[in-house]
Amino acid sequence: MDYRDRITIEPGKRGGKPCIRGMRITVYDVLGYLAAGMSIEQILDDFPYLEREDIQACLAYAADRERHQFSLAA
Repeated sequence: MDYRDRITIEPGKRGGKPCIRGMRITVYDVLGYLAAGMSIEQILDDFPYLEREDIQACLAYAADRERHQFSLAA
């Protein structure tokens, strides 16, 4: 999945944090919900404007960011 189709960064929105499709929900919000134990279905129920692909994009973004930071440290 190419998360860049769904993850946007706008300097004036949420302090420039990566958001989902230009909305005000951030990648970090979604990752936090997953880390707290919410299922993808629970997140989609609580946020009906999100799509399953949005959550997958958040995970892909986090994996890419982790991979990038690891390569910088090596």
